[in-house]
Amino acid sequence: MLIAIEELTQALSGVLESLSPGAGAKAAFESPKQAGLADLASTAAMQLAKPLKLNPRVLGQSIMDALAATPAATRWVAGMELAGPGFLNLHLRPEAKHSIVGDVLRNGACFGQKPSNGQRLMVEFVSANPTGPLHLGHARQAALGDALCKLFSSQGWQVWREFYYNDAGAQIQNLADSVQLRLRGIRPKHPQWPEAGVYNGEYVEDIAQAFLAKATIIADDRSFTANGDVTDIANISAFAVAYLRREQDLDLQAFALKFDNYYLESSLYSDGRVDRTVQQLVASGKTFEEGGALWLRSTDFGDDKDRVMRKKEGGYTYFVPDVAYHIAKWERGFTKVINIQGTDHHGTIARVRAGLQAAGVGIPQGYPDYVLHTMVRVLKNGEEVKLSKRSGDYVTLRDLIDWTSKDAVRFFLLSRKADTEYTFDVDLAVSKSNENPVYYVQYAHARISKLLRDWAGDVSSLANVSLQPLQSPQALALLATLSKYPAMLANAVADLATHDVGFYLRELASSYHSYYDAERILVDDEPVKLARLALVAAVAQVLRNGLEVLGVSAPEQM
Repeated sequence: MLIAIEELTQALSGVLESLSPGAGAKAAFESPKQAGLADLASTAAMQLAKPLKLNPRVLGQSIMDALAATPAATRWVAGMELAGPGFLNLHLRPEAKHSIVGDVLRNGACFGQKPSNGQRLMVEFVSANPTGPLHLGHARQAALGDALCKLFSSQGWQVWREFYYNDAGAQIQNLADSVQLRLRGIRPKHPQWPEAGVYNGEYVEDIAQAFLAKATIIADDRSFTANGDVTDIANISAFAVAYLRREQDLDLQAFALKFDNYYLESSLYSDGRVDRTVQQLVASGKTFEEGGALWLRSTDFGDDKDRVMRKKEGGYTYFVPDVAYHIAKWERGFTKVINIQGTDHHGTIARVRAGLQAAGVGIPQGYPDYVLHTMVRVLKNGEEVKLSKRSGDYVTLRDLIDWTSKDAVRFFLLSRKADTEYTFDVDLAVSKSNENPVYYVQYAHARISKLLRDWAGDVSSLANVSLQPLQSPQALALLATLSKYPAMLANAVADLATHDVGFYLRELASSYHSYYDAERILVDDEPVKLARLALVAAVAQVLRNGLEVLGVSAPEQM
């Protein structure tokens, strides 16, 4: 079907170009919004009617007549019709739909992928300070970020995963103080335990005991050995940071996620990047002094008000190192950057972009891109879960994985748009029912895998079998759903819409289950059996490919 669409698009391009020079570049077909209405649709007549000063239906008729006369239409189209104000609907021959099966089986795991485009992308996500376990916001970021990376990689981008965190500052000092209190025998509910500014989770006790044991901690980006001296707050702080970084690594390993780099906020100060950035902003003429503070004229770049850079009491506001960090991203050659953050970071977007423009280092407007997500509620046994003994305050990523599975957590957290509220139902995530979306999709793959095992033939041989027996409405509908996969990936990348992959997989699984219920696969008629096996083998391959984008497994038995 991809070949048919490509040839028909080229034919349409020629028709439009003959009507209006330059219009051929806009030739495109889309899937009709109403299922079963047609296989392909074009809105070209309505787009060209106004500039050509023609009635769109009259123009549509001209386009349809010219397209019908092309070799591509003769080869692939069974019929055309005009609808509404000028929609051109195409009904494809079965042979056009059949061709998708060979495309899938010949390309295998590469089906839907595009060759390298030579561009580098950085996705920065999770970026949790090492002060506690990863919470549900981090979990949603982990799922979103890794899926975005896999999506862009499938479309030819060179992708880099980065984790940015602060290993100094007030939060780290509070962590060190919390550990030191435990080392001195002071724990929550003790009269000397502070009411604020400390961490109450049981993990703090674990850090203290490991410190007393003079443990050596090895994390992905650092290692440290405790000296066991309860009075050495600097040693306690460094050990606690290493300990929690390792804990975060273990959480991410359970989630099957590996970062390419960890970037420290403190390095922006130690290597002089923050100072250089401030100098660049001052030199740009976009700063001013007022009330003892240094301000950025961010309103010149679309912000709703000017922003303080250096406070009157000294020290930079947090958006200044953010600007310095993004200049570093640009200088490292990342022409596209996506930051995944909670919706509470919405206010930082305009000021960071304003700072980058004011710095005058050649960064384009709109850099970086952002994906903002809402927090996640958790239901278990029908009740909302808010606390975790491990964290002391919140449900953690590890809790979700322990209660369900890595596959369920990933699929569920990617099943809605990032900026929509989401409730994670633990009971649903472990149920073996059609209402459980990850089970529903994985079961379709397992069901096909069993069919292929029962057949016991060479799957690679199915790429060249005759597909003429595939004529039923259910088979043709399944073929049409299969053909949507490449365009779905491309559109998901353009819209930063990881949820589109999950939606598509559920649609494909539903179409497969309907087909399976309508037609027996392993029949006695050999040509029919091979055609049906080729179709379902292609479905299994696309299910595997799509699940891989989400970081979810495709089990062969369930």
